[in-house]
Amino acid sequence: MGRIVVGIDSSADSARALRWALEEAVLRDAEVELVHAYPTPELVALPALVTMPTDDELHLGAKAIVEQTLAEVGGPGEVPVRTILRPGGSARVLCEVAEGAELLVVGARGLGGFRGLLLGSVSQQVVAHAPCPVLITVRERN
Repeated sequence: MGRIVVGIDSSADSARALRWALEEAVLRDAEVELVHAYPTPELVALPALVTMPTDDELHLGAKAIVEQTLAEVGGPGEVPVRTILRPGGSARVLCEVAEGAELLVVGARGLGGFRGLLLGSVSQQVVAHAPCPVLITVRERN
């Protein structure tokens, strides 16, 4: 059975990517690995007391994002799904997990900065560095 890796970040584009990956997995008789990378907070010297989230809280938040996105697309259906939650930069984590996969699927735009750009920074980075073919889902133009 092959593997299709899909990046999830709670954006509409990542839900579109997940929906596409699940449909493709049926055609390829493949499993889907849902990947969410979350940043680890860095503490700099501040003149105030700061409460940082624990590793468990970060992991639970990441899990909730993946579960919400999976529910949004109607669940996995008959496709075997595995969830991978890791701290670190999104593009790096996706490329590491995609080692040996048939395909890496990401949405064109995530939650970051400049909405007018066709591709976001993560999709640009995975295209340049992924160890397997990459498919980027895009919104239909009106």
